Formats: sequence, C-alpha cells, structure tokens
Amino acid sequence: MLKFKLPLTLISAAALLHTSAVAPAALPADHAERMTKGLAMFKDIAPVLKESCVNCHGGDKTKSDFDLATREGLLTGGAEGVSVVPFDSAGSKLMKMIRHGEEPHMPDKKPKLSDEVIAKFAAWIDHGAPYETPLVAGKAAPRDKSKVSDEDRKWWSFQPLSHPPVPPGAEHPVDAFLLAKAAEKKLTLNPPAEPRALVRRAHLVLTGLPPGAAGVEAAAASPILNLKSQISNLLTSPHYGERWARHWLDVARFAESSGFEHDYDRPHAWHYRDFVIRAFNDDLPWTQFVQWQLAGDEFAPGNAEAMMATGFLGAGVFPTQITANEVERVRYDAMDDMLATTGSAMLGLTIGCARCHDHKFDPFPTQDYYRLLSTFTTTVRSNIDLDPDPARSAEAAVKHKADGEKLTGELAAWETKELRPQFDAWLNSGTANLQASGWMIADGEIKSKGGATFRRLPDGSFLAEGSNSAADTYTFTVKNVDRFSALKLEALADGTMKHKGPGRADNGNFALSRIKVTLGPPDGSRAQEVKLKPGEFTHQQNSAGLSVAGSLDDSTATGWAVDGQIGKDHAAVFVSDTPLVQWGHADLTVTMEFAVNTSHSIGRPRLSLASDGIPKLSEAALPLEILALAPKLKSLTTAERDTLYKWWRARQPGVQEREGAITEHAANAPKTGEPVMVCVEGYTPIVMHSQGPPFLPETHILKRGDTNQKSAPATQSYLQVLMRGTDEKQWQWSPPAGAKSTGRRRSLANWITDVEHGGGALMARVIVNRLWQHHFGRGIVSTSNDFGKTGALPTHPELLDYLAGELIRGGWKLKPMHRLLMTSRAWSQSTGADAAKLAADPDNQLFLRATPRRLEAEAVRDAILAVSGQLDRTLYGKGTLDENSRRRSIYFTVKRSQLVNSMVVFDAPEPLTSQGSRPTTTVAPQALFLLNSPQSRTWAQSFAATFAIEPDPAAKVRAAQQATLLRQPADDELATVLAFLEKQSALHREAQKPAPEAEAFTDFCQTLFGLNEFLYVP
Repeated sequence: MLKFKLPLTLISAAALLHTSAVAPAALPADHAERMTKGLAMFKDIAPVLKESCVNCHGGDKTKSDFDLATREGLLTGGAEGVSVVPFDSAGSKLMKMIRHGEEPHMPDKKPKLSDEVIAKFAAWIDHGAPYETPLVAGKAAPRDKSKVSDEDRKWWSFQPLSHPPVPPGAEHPVDAFLLAKAAEKKLTLNPPAEPRALVRRAHLVLTGLPPGAAGVEAAAASPILNLKSQISNLLTSPHYGERWARHWLDVARFAESSGFEHDYDRPHAWHYRDFVIRAFNDDLPWTQFVQWQLAGDEFAPGNAEAMMATGFLGAGVFPTQITANEVERVRYDAMDDMLATTGSAMLGLTIGCARCHDHKFDPFPTQDYYRLLSTFTTTVRSNIDLDPDPARSAEAAVKHKADGEKLTGELAAWETKELRPQFDAWLNSGTANLQASGWMIADGEIKSKGGATFRRLPDGSFLAEGSNSAADTYTFTVKNVDRFSALKLEALADGTMKHKGPGRADNGNFALSRIKVTLGPPDGSRAQEVKLKPGEFTHQQNSAGLSVAGSLDDSTATGWAVDGQIGKDHAAVFVSDTPLVQWGHADLTVTMEFAVNTSHSIGRPRLSLASDGIPKLSEAALPLEILALAPKLKSLTTAERDTLYKWWRARQPGVQEREGAITEHAANAPKTGEPVMVCVEGYTPIVMHSQGPPFLPETHILKRGDTNQKSAPATQSYLQVLMRGTDEKQWQWSPPAGAKSTGRRRSLANWITDVEHGGGALMARVIVNRLWQHHFGRGIVSTSNDFGKTGALPTHPELLDYLAGELIRGGWKLKPMHRLLMTSRAWSQSTGADAAKLAADPDNQLFLRATPRRLEAEAVRDAILAVSGQLDRTLYGKGTLDENSRRRSIYFTVKRSQLVNSMVVFDAPEPLTSQGSRPTTTVAPQALFLLNSPQSRTWAQSFAATFAIEPDPAAKVRAAQQATLLRQPADDELATVLAFLEKQSALHREAQKPAPEAEAFTDFCQTLFGLNEFLYVP
C-alpha cells in the first residue's frame, strides 16, 4: 500500500486547491497516513456509491452538476456548492444529507443507509475521501473548464486569419475559390442570368427597390459595363443605407418599446435606426461602427452620431415594473442582453450560454462570461439632448436671428414713421378722451393651479405660457375693492397660440366650466361668494351646454366655449344679483375653472370690474393709471407721456399682429438639440417603476446564474480563447480625469476589434459572412450568429478568410466588398440547375447557381409603393405605426406588442433577441394581404391610374407589366389578361360600379403585385 502514498498525497493537495472548503494550509500533519487508511476504506464505500449514488451523479446523468464518478468531481461539488470537505465529515454537507439531517435526503427515493454504512462514510471522509479508481470505467477526472487550452484554440473560428493564395483558373478571386471547390465534384458555375434579371437583382439587393425600365434597357445594350455602372450608382444611393440598415437592425434586436406586459414606448430610440442608415450610407469603417455602438461616448464624446450609436446596447427588452426582490435579477438580465447580443452580432458566438455554467460546447468558462459582463456594470439607458448637426444648427440660428432682427426693425420703423406721429396728432387734437366708462381694468395677481406662468402685457391682459395641464384653475386677486356690480372677462386672441386662440387647446378653443367671485377682508375671513348671472357676450358655442350660462352652474360638463369664431377676441359679462357694498380695502378673488375638455384654458385673459351699474360690453375699460392722466393731458411729463403712449399704442390696428409675429418667431427658434436614447454611463438614467437602483455597484460571479449565490466581484477581462498575447491590460483604456464613464466599454471595443491579438479576425469573418448571406441567400457559414461548435462549418473556409482579409486591407469598408462580390461570375449566375448539380449539390452549398429568394417584408411593401408611384422617399426621422404611411417600411415604429401586420405576415422577426437570418414561409395570409388589404388596393388603384389615358387595353397591359416585371407579356399571357379584364369588367358592371373597366384594370395591377416574378430576387 505504501506505493500509493506519494501520488495520493499530491492528488489530495491538488484537489483541495480546487475547493473553497479547505485551504492547503489546513491539511492535517498526518494527512498522508490518513489517506492511506482511507484508501483501504474505499473498498467498502465504492459499492455503496455505485449502487445508491452514481446513476444520478456521474453515470447516466449528472444532477445538480455533482459528479461522484471521480474524486475530483466529489471534491468540486455541484450546483449546491461543496458537498465533501476532506478530513472533516462533520463539516461535509454530504454527511448531513445521508443522515437525513438536511434536505434533500440521500440516497434519493431509496431507503436511508444503515447506521453502520453511514459511520463508514464518516470515517472515510475523515481520512481524506480517497478513490482508488473512478467509479465509472474510463471516466477521466473532470477538466478544469475555467482554463482554456491550446487544443480549444484549434477550432477554426478561433484561429488567426489565414492568408490563402487565390487558386488559379479564374480572373475573379471569388470565382477562383468556388471553382476550386466545385472541381472536386467535377461541377462548374452556371452561365450568367439575362441582363433584366441582373439589373433587378442588383437594385433589390442593394436598395430594396425595383429598377426602372431605363436601367434595364441600358444593361441590355451593354450588360457588363452598365451593370458595373449601376452597382456604383446604387452604392451611392441613400436607399442603400435604408436597405442594409434593416439587415443590421435584425441582428441588433432593435425596437422602440421595452417589451413585457406593459411595453412602454421608447420615444427617442429611433435615432439609433437613423445612425445605422447614415453609417451604411457613409461607409463608416466596420471597426468604427462596432466601436461606436459599444462605446461611442468614450471614443467620441462630442460626436452626436457616436452617442446615438450606443442605442445598440439599450435596444433589448427590459421590464418596467420591478419589485424589490427582482432588482438584482433584472439588472443581471439587462447586462446579459447587452453581452449576449454583442457576442452574437459582432463575433457570431453564443457567449450568453455561459451565464449559468461553463459553455457546454465552446471554450467559454463562466468566469470569462462574468468578467466580460462586468464591462456593463454601470451602463444604463438615458435620454439626453444631442445636436446631430451642429454646423447646420449654427447656420439656422444665424438665419433665425437675422429674420427676427428684420421683423423687429420693421416694427420700429413703422412705429417711428406712423404710430408716433398719429399719437402726437391725437393727443394735440383736443379730441383725446380718457373719460371712464363703467369698466376699470383689474390690476391684480393671477396664478395657475396647473403650473402655467403669466406675463403681464401693457394692455392689462395676462399671457399664459409654459405648462398647459389637462385641467386648470386660474385664481385672480384684486386688492382694495370697496364695491362690485359686474365683471367683464375678455379672452383675447394672440399669435403665440395655435390658430391665434383665444384658447390654449390645439384647435384654439377654450372651455370655462366655472367662474365665481368672492369678496372679503385680506385675511380671508368672512369672505362672501357673489351670486352671478350672465350678461352680454360676444359669442358662445351654445351646443351641448357650451354657453356663458353653463359657466355658472356646478357641472364640469358645461361651460363657455367659442368654437365657430376661433382666432378672435371674445368677452362675456357676469353681473352681481345684488350689488354688494363691502367694508373698505376688501380683496376680490375671481376663480376660473377649466375642466370641460382637455387643456382648454384661456390663453390671454383680461378682467375688468364695475362698481356701479352694469356698463355696456362694448365700453372700453381703462386702467387706473391711465384714468389718473385724464385731467392733465395738456401738461404731461415725459414719463407720463410714455405711459399714455404705451396704453394708446396697444390699441392701434396692426400692433398686435406685428408683435405677435415677432413673438411667434422667437418661440420657433431652431432647436439645437433633441432627446436621444443612449446607453452609456454617467447620465441620468431613464426611470422605471422600480423598487431599486438602476444599476448595482459591482458585478459578481454567480453560481448557476443565481443572484443568491454570489462569489467574488468580477473584474473586466475577455474570452481567453480569443486572447492571443499577454493579458487584458493591452486593451484597457483609462478615461481622463472627470470623465463620466469607466472606460470598460472602450476597452471591450479595443479587444473585439484587435485583429492580431483579440477578436478582430473573427469579427471580420462574421461581417463578410453576413454580406455573403444577403447576396447569395445563405452564408458561407449558414449559422450567421453562431461560429462556435454548435454552428455550421464553413463550406469555403479559405474563401471566407480571403474575404475577411480583403475587408481589413480595404480599411474595413463594406462598399468595396459589395462591389467585389457583385462583379464575380458567381453573383451573376442564372438560377437553373441540371440533374447532375441537383444530385451532387442539392442544397447549393457550393454556390454554383443563383437561388431565387423572396423579398423580405419591408422590401415587398417598398417595391409595391415604388412601382405604384406612392413611395415617399423622405429619409430619417420619427417612425409611425400607421400602415397607410407611404414612407419606406424601415420607418415603421417597432413596438414589440404591436408589430405592423403587413410586416409580420411576411416573416419580419420579433425583436427579442439577435436575428442573424429570417425564415421564409409561404402561407395563405400573405396572398390574402396582397388581395384584400385596403393598402394593397389603394396602391393598385394608384398604379392603375398612371395608365388611365391609354385607351388601348393591350397597350395598358404591356405598360403595366413592363413597369412591374421589366418585360413585355408573351402572346398567350396577353390573351389571358385581356380575357380576365373582360370578365372582371362584367362583374363590376353587374355590381353597378361607376367605372367597371377601371376597377378591372386595378384588379389586374393588384394581381401583378402578387406574382412570384415580382416578389422574388431573380
């Protein structure tokens, strides 16, 4: 037995290094002797373990990741932690379970072990729990998966880029690689497709829009030269960015709502979509595209585009109702979404699978996962104001200022030339009359319960500004009122309001639901409400209780409104039932409530009071300060003359319009920024309904992904299998002093784009594979989001590495790669396949023929809009859920709980996780949409109307088919269509349609939209 002493001692020490239960220093001094005795005990223990334990723990299955087949597995423990502590049976969880002192009781679903056997187990553990051999024949000691070996790095996608020579035998490198592979099966490329098909293919692949007939005719005249020219033109088209951005948005799981049951909107998330479109149009180098999406704020903090790019990280789902016990789990879920999507999108790796355990197939230890995850510890969504085009904003500000100065100057010149002389003439004519009417403009203080603010104007009115709450109450207080008999409320028009008001509603109306007057001493005691009755008024809506009288009852459904005369001044008189004589120096309070309709308060009120009798509504009211000037009009001081002029000026025709134009112009100053949703650090987070903070201060390594089983805090690192060099320090970036962020995301971006030592080689392979996929129908690696061991192997690995190398050598620009692929014979092939090819290569994995592909949902709709002449080609901006919109489909708002029907029916994916490719189904709802949807009918009517002036049915058919299919109908096709038109005309005539022939031709146009020849990339 002594021959086992030395190796067993070494084994026990090594095994103890892998358990946190006992440190090496805690080994008993006589551990070697104990292990020798324990090995003799193993002969009694092994049969019990095999009979009662191994079936569930290391044999047919490994429950809770606890593998007893080897000693290393026993000591490592499982999902519940360490179960056996060598030399300490009392501290070993396994003993508590087999004694039934702790659940789960073991053996599971079997009788409890006898006391004698349990005692042997305790003694064996106290002697180090040694194994003589594994309990399962051939079972090796479990490998430490936290370490990545050189063998792991031999997987093809983890290798550095090779530099394969271009095989001989073809002018174009893409063709050369394909032909070299095809020669193994004695096959070759298909002949080129006809020019019509190639032009259509180029347009649909690069822009998602069909070509016009002119482009097809030019290509037919000189196919090769004109195709190359059209490719160049298409790559400079702004619609190229719209087409290829949509592909990336699938990968980025982009949406504009949070998902889950409440699915709150993200109203400022669309800026990320626009960034992606612009990035493709500008041919932003792919390295920069990736870096900005991960850390645009750290690479270019002053660049609005770079900030918008970080919307990539925040595009995933996120709950908006988070209880206290969910805070940690939800935060780890959010970071996992960022990391898993980064892995799938940029590297084609399923990194997220290592969250709960070491990746089952790829060399991604859980430790690597959490060290990567710590990159996003403090990364959260924020809405911040950004100026996407500072130069344009500065230019607009200069112009706005100049326009404002012009308006102000015109008013000043008009005032000097006309108003001042008119005032002087009026004042000196002896006809100036400042005698009081019965009204006195109330000079007091006004407040808004809803948060509006008021600016007092020279004419004694108050202009409401700022908040316009759904319901509001104005309170107007006048001091030192001795006597009251009537109140005149004026609602004055103003250029700052919609439709000039006089209400603040979107339609310019107001609705005064209740007005009341109270009088009382300044301390508020013994205040009396004055009973009011309606007097004269200028206009009332007088429908459904919307009258002046309606503002004096207690119902909030009735009140004074003025629809029918919007944009004008209005006034109403409210009379005291019995004139009240009050004590001196009373406070009069007028309360106006606006609750009949939403946000229908008065925008520019003016109040006048009468103390005796009931003056006429038409009588002008004068402020007290003006009345005081009446006796001395011939001897005014300069200050008094200026006061009088301001009052007189406010009443002159043209003043209000000119000042309103100036005010309106000032209110419409060009915006220098707008809210954008970013996903960064250091800014105010978007607040959810959460009972916890938006992020946690540290990211811990979790056992089985359980926040209740935390290990040590994770420090940032990367995937070991893609770290060729020293350590993570070579990529780490420290932000400057005072920076808002940690620098971790920029460090991640440095690693992921490093071709020589980090993930850059794999990143290059992934993106050129995506380009190939969208040009040829499937990728060289068909699983475009998985380049790991569960993904497909590349059909042409040398070609993939060659293309990745070309991308890098070309400065990571995508447009040259498009041109490289599209100028190959392979790209121009026809779709036919002979029997030999189908037998040798049924799935076209050798790419020896073109594969017809149905257009994606967006391109189906866009193509119909384009052909029908209905397409609105406006670029960028906020999206919509309105299916009647005529803009390109990329501008549909992506709301997770309300996906657009026409997109879903043609297989647009749900944006929950990264989608590397879309499925293509052929189902009845697709045909039903094209035949029955109101949008499809509208498009068909518009298309048919373009041929209305052509009297010859045959000529109309030829023109319509040329516009959609880019070819003339064959004789038999034409005959069939003409017969169809006759039959449909008769049916519409029978249904008494006003224009049966036009309806029939619309039917034909709608049929064209549903043809495979129109819906497929040839």
